[in-house]
Amino acid sequence: MPRYSGRVGGEVAGGLRLDRYAAERLKLLNRSQMKARVLEIRINGKAGKLSCPVKPGDDLELLWADPPPSDLVPENIALDILYEDDRVVVVNKAPGLVVHPGAGNASGTLANGLLYRRLSRGGSGEGFRPGIVHRLDKDTSGVMIAAYDDEALAFLADQFKSRRVKKIYGAIVRGVFKENAGVIETRIARDRRDRRRFAVPEAGGKIALTRYRVIRSWFNYSLVLLRPKTGRTHQLRVHMAYAGHPILGDPLYGARDALFPQAGLMLHAKSLSLRLPGKGGYQTFKTPLPPRFYEVFRKLQGGHSPFQAPEV
Repeated sequence: MPRYSGRVGGEVAGGLRLDRYAAERLKLLNRSQMKARVLEIRINGKAGKLSCPVKPGDDLELLWADPPPSDLVPENIALDILYEDDRVVVVNKAPGLVVHPGAGNASGTLANGLLYRRLSRGGSGEGFRPGIVHRLDKDTSGVMIAAYDDEALAFLADQFKSRRVKKIYGAIVRGVFKENAGVIETRIARDRRDRRRFAVPEAGGKIALTRYRVIRSWFNYSLVLLRPKTGRTHQLRVHMAYAGHPILGDPLYGARDALFPQAGLMLHAKSLSLRLPGKGGYQTFKTPLPPRFYEVFRKLQGGHSPFQAPEV
């Protein structure tokens, strides 16, 4: 990831905002790009914000995300579109669909499909970077939003960073909870023994908070609604495993299930509430639980009519 380290020069008047200094003097990124892509800011060794004033002699450290690859190829990938305008698109991501090209996934991703869709709507592909402001794991399905321009991306990213976005997930987990509702709050950090995983560390890490509510329980399984307040990588999967109720079909944080040995990850983003650029008020996008959930319900019901999950 790109990083900048340096000292503010003496030509800068005290009180100049960091984002203006980085954009106008350092020419690192424009201000919209900084809002969307800057991951970490340190001023004189302490965490800072883009709105912080800087003065001559301040030591700056900035870390930001790489831009999507410029050689992204448009691909006509079938996408379940929930909403679309000239600035954003909301999709119901299918399980198994990778969000962005990476090692082992050079094509066939959501980003490839978004570029094709942008071109098919008459937009330009020149300089296009799919504005993926949040991600779902490959095997997680459900509601995702992406931006078609940098300003829209920054507008959405600010809501995610300030935790003003409401997300609700449905999950089938192992076991029966003692309480029908509660809060799980821990710190989460990358597992030092397995870099693919995250864990609840004894010290360090970042605060993570998840609210849960049990909708229905069977003999050794439960359907729960999960509302993450924070957005840590693998947060819901880690928290459910930490609570002793790993998500069914989770190959990283759970074990192979005897009753459902072929189950994929039973985690689905059911709803997303946020503001759209240029629109007034909050809007909510919802999707029902997918068929793979109802296949599990049918077996848990002994082959009878499957349980109907409530809308959220």
